[in-house]
Amino acid sequence: MAMLEVKNLGISFGGLRAVNEFDVTIEKGELYGLIGPNGAGKTTVFNLLTGVYKPDQGRVILDGQDITGKRTIEISRCGIARTFQNIRLFSKMPVLDNVKAGLHNHHPYSMAAGIFRLPSYRRQEKEMDEKAMELLKVFHLEDSAEMLAANLPYGKQRRLEIARALATDPKLLLLDEPAAGMNPKETQELMDMIRFVRDHFDMTILLIEHDMKLVSGICEKLTVLNFGEILAQGKTGDVLSDPRVITAYLGE
Repeated sequence: MAMLEVKNLGISFGGLRAVNEFDVTIEKGELYGLIGPNGAGKTTVFNLLTGVYKPDQGRVILDGQDITGKRTIEISRCGIARTFQNIRLFSKMPVLDNVKAGLHNHHPYSMAAGIFRLPSYRRQEKEMDEKAMELLKVFHLEDSAEMLAANLPYGKQRRLEIARALATDPKLLLLDEPAAGMNPKETQELMDMIRFVRDHFDMTILLIEHDMKLVSGICEKLTVLNFGEILAQGKTGDVLSDPRVITAYLGE
């Protein structure tokens, strides 16, 4: 069974067809890329997958479960997590608490337990502290646990955002231009980290990216969007050598 099946997905805004008849199948454990020119509809696809937008046609099936039209929080609990091109952290909260925010997705406690600091609350807080620190160690952020997220260097903020997403215990991780703003050394480190996340967490990953070195270096398959429609799809080498892709995306 595929981890993600998207069938005939589409949405319009004010008469403009932003995404039209989008189809993709991503197998468990795949590293899959979604590329295309600016305005091609890539982030709109992510917003459809995560419930930010509701499609006007099509279905989204995650690990055999139809999640079409569900609310964002429901989709998160079903197993989709994401990061954003413009990093979205709780900047005035410590690094540790940013990760714990993701853990609350699966560790709810009653309002009364929180207000009166009941034993169940203290026990869950201790468990979440331990799990959050484990994730921070994976991303070499444990020494920054008490630092405000806003004070982290840019590259570490990227790692923290991914750590927080993984704290929700997802089945599918969506990465929206994770290499944006990075220098070549940081991009190489990011490539290594994404591979590690896939292998260490047995994760399925779909990423949007403009850095072609990163895309060709880690993605096994690609879908290319142009004006909201699929231009090419398949194995990475085949897609990147497609003349239509070279013309529309690489500008040659």
